[in-house]
Amino acid sequence: MTLRLYNTLTRSKDVFTPIDPKAVRLYVCGPTVYDYAHIGNARPVIVFDVLYRLLRHLYGPGHVTYVRNITDIDDKINARAKEEGVPIGDLTSRTTKQFHADIAALNVLEPTHEPRATETIPEIITLIKKLIANGHAYEAEGHVLFDVPSMKDYGRLSRRPLDDMIAGARVDVAPYKRGEMDFVLWKPSGPDLPGWDSPWGRGRPGWHIECSAMSWKHLGERFDIHGGGIDLIFPHHENEVAQTRCAFGSQVMANVWMHNGFLQIDGQKMSKSLGNFLTINEVLKDWPGEVLRFNMLRTHYRQPIDWTVKGLEESRRILDGFYNSATARLTEEARFAEPVLEALCDDLNTPRAIAELHALDRPNFQMQLGATLNALGFTGKHVEDKAARIDEHKVNALIQARLAARAAKNWAESDRLRAEIDALGVVLMDNKDGTTSWEVKR
Repeated sequence: MTLRLYNTLTRSKDVFTPIDPKAVRLYVCGPTVYDYAHIGNARPVIVFDVLYRLLRHLYGPGHVTYVRNITDIDDKINARAKEEGVPIGDLTSRTTKQFHADIAALNVLEPTHEPRATETIPEIITLIKKLIANGHAYEAEGHVLFDVPSMKDYGRLSRRPLDDMIAGARVDVAPYKRGEMDFVLWKPSGPDLPGWDSPWGRGRPGWHIECSAMSWKHLGERFDIHGGGIDLIFPHHENEVAQTRCAFGSQVMANVWMHNGFLQIDGQKMSKSLGNFLTINEVLKDWPGEVLRFNMLRTHYRQPIDWTVKGLEESRRILDGFYNSATARLTEEARFAEPVLEALCDDLNTPRAIAELHALDRPNFQMQLGATLNALGFTGKHVEDKAARIDEHKVNALIQARLAARAAKNWAESDRLRAEIDALGVVLMDNKDGTTSWEVKR
């Protein structure tokens, strides 16, 4: 099966050829842990989990390394800790734990490595030293900055006009910068902020250098795939490329760059000011994690997704229909049916893969359907959990009471009992032979 992936670097869908088929390497930008992760953060987590599963299927589980980082040193973190009046370490520990709990409900596999920026300071300092030695960085007033004009093909990934890149760089306007687009690699820290000793004084890293160091530490100077949200292309990923290439004198950092599209809520950009800002944690209170996962995958990862309650309702209905058919969903070994595999090998075409699941949803194909659902990260656990919480004895007793009320033509009592049973999460089915059966409400 030939895997083709859309590469932001080439702007084309190319055949994926790993550097080493026995050591396929994937890096994805993870969260900055200062608050609950919003629902948009769940999209790359789910998308690249599917890619990870696919790569493991194609090359073998022991031949794929997946790195997803944790950014635990950042100005947003510092500001939030100050606002809450808590130690920075307490804040990052709490929010990291919450992130892990939230995404576990989405049935994602754990990455091979989950490095933290604060654990990678030696590698960060080494990279900065290399950049200075190679003439691509300079020290100024306790800061170290990347010298953008020193890299002749800066901007190759994002392909943004020069004026747009300058506008983006002006977020860090400072008198000590030589050029408008130069960005910070290291900055000084006062006594109230986290800091580490370095050749340039006590300080902390800039955001971009962290990912360059973490990917280098775990995947090497050059690796196969780098993923993240489309909003990261510039400046974050552009600057990662610049740092890594200029530190090692290479032409490429990652061979393939993959970016998922934006997420909006009911046709609007998600914003706290609009009152439509949703966290993963909040959505999980109303919807099972597997429904969130399925809803994400109904839209191709490169396209924008409109997150609506109607979409979630439809996703739940479709997914539960699959579970009703796939009786072996919890016991069948996970494996992709060939039509689904073909769809995924076409740049993770999950809408087409779901269409193939519908084709499998018929007699004689339930085993394939169950195995493929498992391979895609769907287990039906929320249905089983719901069933486990229902008191069968109580349901059966209420059904018998309702049958007695119906026999006595006490229709008001019969309706009341039916409503009580419904509230337990049970659907009643009155059979032609006068008996009543029930099942867990989907």
